[in-house]
Amino acid sequence: MIAGTDEVGRGPLAWDVVAAAVILDPAKPISGLADSKKLSHKQRLECFDAIVKNAHCYAVGRASVQEIDQINILHASMLAMSRAVASLKVQPEFVYVDGNRCPRWKYPSEAVVKGDSLVTSISAASVIAKVTRDKEMQELDLQYPGYGFASNMGYPTPAHLAALESLGTTPIHRRTFAPVARVLRAAQMP
Repeated sequence: MIAGTDEVGRGPLAWDVVAAAVILDPAKPISGLADSKKLSHKQRLECFDAIVKNAHCYAVGRASVQEIDQINILHASMLAMSRAVASLKVQPEFVYVDGNRCPRWKYPSEAVVKGDSLVTSISAASVIAKVTRDKEMQELDLQYPGYGFASNMGYPTPAHLAALESLGTTPIHRRTFAPVARVLRAAQMP
């Protein structure tokens, strides 16, 4: 039982960092599976459905905006991956982690730089995490119109930065991230 874990959402100015953990079934390979960033939207959705249907198990974990602001994005990413792995219905014997470090946990594990392109279980986790977070951002776009969350996914695009300047911040913005912190400071000035 070998798991892969990956997160999405370290760079955005808004919303949670979302991680997934997946244990694939070697008898049921996922056709077209790759790093979620290299797949089209349609391919990601097809892979997502195939993973949900064919994996031994998968789970999603997250760290909230408040946790990101309290412990920083790196530690929040590790926390989200830890929560995803801990939530698997089958506990893994080994975990591959995308990146250059592993969370502090009980699992034998290995960090793999560019693991989302090299290890299929990490690729699967990247797909689950990205599709999950993107769907949430599309829903948040309806709740907080004007920021373009459905298209920018919370990343600091020129349009998102302009919306921050004109509309101010929302409860889902990460207050410790520099562009958001600048807007908050400017709003406090007389």
